[in-house]
Amino acid sequence: MDILPTILSSKELWTVVYSAIPVTELRATIPLAITVWHVKPLTAFILAVIGNSLPIPVIILGLNKIVQLAKRYSKFWTRVLEAIFRRTRRKTSQQFEKYGLLALCLFVAVPLPMTGAWTGAIAAWLFGVPVRKAFWPIFGGVIIAGLIVTILTVGVTAII
Repeated sequence: MDILPTILSSKELWTVVYSAIPVTELRATIPLAITVWHVKPLTAFILAVIGNSLPIPVIILGLNKIVQLAKRYSKFWTRVLEAIFRRTRRKTSQQFEKYGLLALCLFVAVPLPMTGAWTGAIAAWLFGVPVRKAFWPIFGGVIIAGLIVTILTVGVTAII
Protein backbone atom coordinates (compact mmCIF):
# COMPACT_ATOMS: atom_id res chain seq x y z
CA MET A 1 0.00 0.00 0.00
CA ASP A 2 2.95 2.33 0.47
CA ILE A 3 3.80 2.18 -3.21
CA LEU A 4 0.80 4.26 -4.38
CA PRO A 5 1.80 7.50 -2.58
CA THR A 6 5.34 7.01 -3.89
CA ILE A 7 4.12 6.67 -7.47
CA LEU A 8 1.70 9.60 -7.19
CA SER A 9 4.41 11.87 -5.80
CA SER A 10 6.96 10.73 -8.37
CA LYS A 11 8.51 13.58 -10.33
CA GLU A 12 8.93 11.18 -13.23
CA LEU A 13 5.23 10.36 -13.27
CA TRP A 14 4.36 14.07 -13.18
CA THR A 15 6.73 14.61 -16.10
CA VAL A 16 4.67 12.15 -18.17
CA VAL A 17 1.33 13.59 -16.96
CA TYR A 18 2.23 17.25 -17.53
CA SER A 19 3.53 16.40 -21.01
CA ALA A 20 0.17 14.90 -21.95
CA ILE A 21 -1.74 18.07 -21.03
CA PRO A 22 -2.45 20.40 -23.98
CA VAL A 23 -1.46 23.61 -22.19
CA THR A 24 1.96 22.41 -21.06
CA GLU A 25 2.92 19.54 -23.40
CA LEU A 26 6.66 18.95 -23.38
CA ARG A 27 7.50 22.58 -24.13
CA ALA A 28 6.83 23.56 -20.52
CA THR A 29 7.32 20.19 -18.88
CA ILE A 30 10.94 19.54 -19.85
CA PRO A 31 12.22 22.83 -18.35
CA LEU A 32 10.06 22.23 -15.27
CA ALA A 33 11.32 18.66 -14.84
CA ILE A 34 14.98 19.59 -15.29
CA THR A 35 15.13 22.86 -13.34
CA VAL A 36 12.52 22.41 -10.59
CA TRP A 37 12.13 18.67 -10.12
CA HIS A 38 15.81 17.93 -10.90
CA VAL A 39 15.05 15.09 -13.30
CA LYS A 40 18.08 14.15 -15.41
CA PRO A 41 17.81 15.75 -18.88
CA LEU A 42 17.75 12.47 -20.82
CA THR A 43 15.11 11.03 -18.48
CA ALA A 44 13.03 14.22 -18.71
CA PHE A 45 13.27 14.12 -22.51
CA ILE A 46 12.23 10.46 -22.81
CA LEU A 47 9.35 10.73 -20.31
CA ALA A 48 8.09 13.98 -21.84
CA VAL A 49 8.12 12.48 -25.35
CA ILE A 50 6.16 9.47 -24.08
CA GLY A 51 3.65 11.69 -22.25
CA ASN A 52 3.25 14.09 -25.16
CA SER A 53 2.68 11.20 -27.58
CA LEU A 54 0.01 9.39 -25.56
CA PRO A 55 -2.89 11.68 -26.59
CA ILE A 56 -2.17 11.55 -30.35
CA PRO A 57 -4.22 8.43 -31.26
CA VAL A 58 -6.88 9.29 -28.68
CA ILE A 59 -7.39 12.73 -30.24
CA ILE A 60 -7.50 11.49 -33.83
CA LEU A 61 -9.80 8.58 -33.01
CA GLY A 62 -11.93 10.38 -30.44
CA LEU A 63 -12.66 13.76 -31.98
CA ASN A 64 -15.62 12.52 -34.01
CA LYS A 65 -17.32 11.31 -30.83
CA ILE A 66 -16.51 14.51 -28.92
CA VAL A 67 -17.90 16.69 -31.73
CA GLN A 68 -21.06 14.57 -31.90
CA LEU A 69 -21.58 14.87 -28.13
CA ALA A 70 -20.96 18.62 -28.17
CA LYS A 71 -23.43 19.17 -31.02
CA ARG A 72 -26.00 17.05 -29.26
CA TYR A 73 -25.71 18.49 -25.75
CA SER A 74 -23.96 21.86 -25.70
CA LYS A 75 -24.06 24.88 -27.96
CA PHE A 76 -21.26 26.46 -25.92
CA TRP A 77 -18.83 23.54 -26.42
CA THR A 78 -19.85 23.29 -30.06
CA ARG A 79 -18.79 26.94 -30.54
CA VAL A 80 -15.54 26.37 -28.63
CA LEU A 81 -14.64 23.33 -30.73
CA GLU A 82 -15.55 25.07 -33.98
CA ALA A 83 -13.33 28.03 -33.03
CA ILE A 84 -10.42 25.67 -32.32
CA PHE A 85 -10.99 23.86 -35.61
CA ARG A 86 -11.17 27.13 -37.61
CA ARG A 87 -7.94 28.32 -36.05
CA THR A 88 -6.20 25.01 -36.70
CA ARG A 89 -7.37 24.92 -40.33
CA ARG A 90 -6.20 28.50 -40.84
CA LYS A 91 -2.75 27.78 -39.38
CA THR A 92 -2.15 24.46 -41.14
CA SER A 93 -4.16 24.14 -44.36
CA GLN A 94 -1.75 25.88 -46.73
CA GLN A 95 1.31 24.01 -45.48
CA PHE A 96 -0.53 20.70 -45.28
CA GLU A 97 -1.79 20.96 -48.84
CA LYS A 98 1.70 21.78 -50.08
CA TYR A 99 3.88 19.43 -48.01
CA GLY A 100 1.50 16.80 -46.60
CA LEU A 101 2.75 14.72 -43.70
CA LEU A 102 6.16 16.45 -43.67
CA ALA A 103 4.33 19.70 -42.86
CA LEU A 104 2.60 17.95 -39.98
CA CYS A 105 5.96 16.81 -38.57
CA LEU A 106 7.58 20.24 -38.94
CA PHE A 107 4.55 22.04 -37.51
CA VAL A 108 4.68 19.90 -34.36
CA ALA A 109 8.49 20.21 -34.20
CA VAL A 110 8.41 23.98 -33.73
CA PRO A 111 8.61 24.41 -29.94
CA LEU A 112 6.19 27.31 -29.71
CA PRO A 113 2.80 27.48 -28.00
CA MET A 114 -0.09 25.99 -29.99
CA THR A 115 2.14 24.01 -32.37
CA GLY A 116 2.43 20.74 -30.45
CA ALA A 117 1.09 17.22 -30.68
CA TRP A 118 -2.44 18.22 -29.70
CA THR A 119 -2.76 20.78 -32.50
CA GLY A 120 -1.00 18.44 -34.93
CA ALA A 121 -3.41 15.62 -34.07
CA ILE A 122 -6.39 17.95 -34.47
CA ALA A 123 -5.02 19.05 -37.86
CA ALA A 124 -4.58 15.43 -38.93
CA TRP A 125 -8.16 14.69 -37.91
CA LEU A 126 -9.46 17.79 -39.73
CA PHE A 127 -7.73 16.71 -42.94
CA GLY A 128 -8.91 13.10 -42.59
CA VAL A 129 -5.47 11.56 -42.10
CA PRO A 130 -5.81 8.09 -40.56
CA VAL A 131 -4.12 7.60 -37.20
CA ARG A 132 -1.63 5.09 -38.68
CA LYS A 133 -0.38 7.69 -41.18
CA ALA A 134 -0.53 10.67 -38.83
CA PHE A 135 1.06 9.18 -35.72
CA TRP A 136 4.63 8.85 -37.00
CA PRO A 137 5.03 12.37 -38.44
CA ILE A 138 3.50 13.84 -35.26
CA PHE A 139 5.71 11.61 -33.11
CA GLY A 140 8.76 12.71 -35.11
CA GLY A 141 7.79 16.33 -34.52
CA VAL A 142 7.43 15.65 -30.80
CA ILE A 143 10.94 14.16 -30.72
CA ILE A 144 12.43 17.14 -32.57
CA ALA A 145 10.63 19.64 -30.31
CA GLY A 146 11.73 17.65 -27.24
CA LEU A 147 15.36 17.72 -28.38
CA ILE A 148 15.24 21.45 -29.01
CA VAL A 149 13.62 22.21 -25.64
CA THR A 150 15.98 19.87 -23.76
CA ILE A 151 19.09 21.36 -25.41
CA LEU A 152 17.88 24.92 -24.76
CA THR A 153 17.02 24.11 -21.14
CA VAL A 154 20.35 22.43 -20.43
CA GLY A 155 22.21 25.24 -22.20
CA VAL A 156 20.42 28.04 -20.36
CA THR A 157 20.76 26.20 -17.05
CA ALA A 158 24.51 25.82 -17.64
CA ILE A 159 24.87 29.54 -18.40
CA ILE A 160 22.97 30.57 -15.29
